[in-house]
Amino acid sequence: MAGCRLRLWRYGRGRLRPVVARDDVPPPPVNVDEAGVVSAAESERWIAPVPGVEGYWYEIEEPAGDPMVAGQTLAPLLAQLIDGERDSLALAKQLASRYEEIELLYTISEVLGRTIRLDEAAQTIVSEVSDVVGARRASIFVYDETAEMLRPVAGIGKDVAELSPVGINDPESITSRVFRTGHTVSYDPRHPEEPNPAIGEDRGYRGAAFLSVPILYPGADGMPRPIGVINLTDRLGTDAFSGGERRVVTAVANQIGAAIENARLVERDLIQQRVRRELELAHGLQLKLLPSPDLLGPGVDVAARCVPAHSVGGDFYHFVRLPEGRIGVMLGDVSSHGFSAALVMALVLSAAGIHAEEVASPDVTLRRLLESVEDDLAETEMHLSLFYGVADPVAGVLRYANAGHPHAFRIGATGAPERLQATAPPLGLTDPEAITAAEAPWTSGEDLLLLFSDGIVDARNAEGAKLGEQRVLELATEHRTAPSRDIVEAILAAAADFEAAAKDDRTILALRT
Repeated sequence: MAGCRLRLWRYGRGRLRPVVARDDVPPPPVNVDEAGVVSAAESERWIAPVPGVEGYWYEIEEPAGDPMVAGQTLAPLLAQLIDGERDSLALAKQLASRYEEIELLYTISEVLGRTIRLDEAAQTIVSEVSDVVGARRASIFVYDETAEMLRPVAGIGKDVAELSPVGINDPESITSRVFRTGHTVSYDPRHPEEPNPAIGEDRGYRGAAFLSVPILYPGADGMPRPIGVINLTDRLGTDAFSGGERRVVTAVANQIGAAIENARLVERDLIQQRVRRELELAHGLQLKLLPSPDLLGPGVDVAARCVPAHSVGGDFYHFVRLPEGRIGVMLGDVSSHGFSAALVMALVLSAAGIHAEEVASPDVTLRRLLESVEDDLAETEMHLSLFYGVADPVAGVLRYANAGHPHAFRIGATGAPERLQATAPPLGLTDPEAITAAEAPWTSGEDLLLLFSDGIVDARNAEGAKLGEQRVLELATEHRTAPSRDIVEAILAAAADFEAAAKDDRTILALRT
């Protein structure tokens, strides 16, 4: 374009070095004066910084005319190319990080289903977490109610036998403080102006940065309570934990709580009760993974219930509040039953929580979700029906993607319910590219989104007759002006009256914005 040859340099340690050597022998580093002119024995060389891209310079070789004129033509193109390459590298790094997070969540889900010893569960989890966030040293402390102490149950970088128990009222212990308050405590040495919470505590860590996260588990009243603490420090590389690493450790800490409670209870059981206990615990753990409607905050009328059958299953739902007043809701049903379906459900729910917050488009969300779990569905020979809808009260539209879920309806203030047809086959039976989206009108304060699983319509009475979808829709239509909670409870009560002992999980969700 400019009738010349071009070489790209990168500045570092006071000198310029070639980015890519064009010849077999790369040119030596050079020094540059403020004017961008380099004097060499053989000739004068013209080198200038790439505008807007710090640290990169370019050299004009063999110009047909004035090198400054050639530079004015080439410099903007170079800046665009370098910025594009940087963006590609940043995106690749982000995708790799997300993949690691999903893999970590899947590993924790596996531990939930198979581990029966507390020390084994904690050691496996702390090892996986420390690998993902790059911590050389990590530990898990669990609350001992009898002694009112936090006892170490796992350690990386220091043997658990060398760790001392911590009193829950120890005023100088970070671990004790995190347990008492239920809040994360961390320190980033890149911001020395912020107070170091560990000053006065003889931590003996090699790195200045640390991250201490409470391990929470819902109590009998449904409110989360601390049952332990996970600590990480001695970072590999930069001595600081990123915001993404703090978020993923917090998410994992909730699952650690489930694993710890699972292992604690199973250890108390007699051998002959172990299998039955595992099934009961798995039921409880599945329900604890489901979010509370309260997470959406005020102004949203939403209710959801999952009534499990006798064995673990694959029903689930999810809520997410999106920007600009939009609300996303999801309901899915994994094929088959048992622990394998429960593990797939936990994996899908964890991945859904990540992808639903990254993008607002329902079809893109389901595509990314499928890409995350596609191999696992193939290995287990399972699939799942899944509906994800985003209600936009401002735009007056309901955008959704329906991967083979049969029971999804929009119920207006008047008229018959509108079926929200499938826009793709169930996940596990289709490719991501086949997932599309659709739209339906949405009137805030009037329209109702109703989602439910097969376990409700398949409820049978003593004569073998099914409750059926039509009866469910009649109940919803009769109660269309009632709060979402009343609609959910009325339909579940009808299913229970029809068949008291459910043979399949019964899950239902109702949303009005």
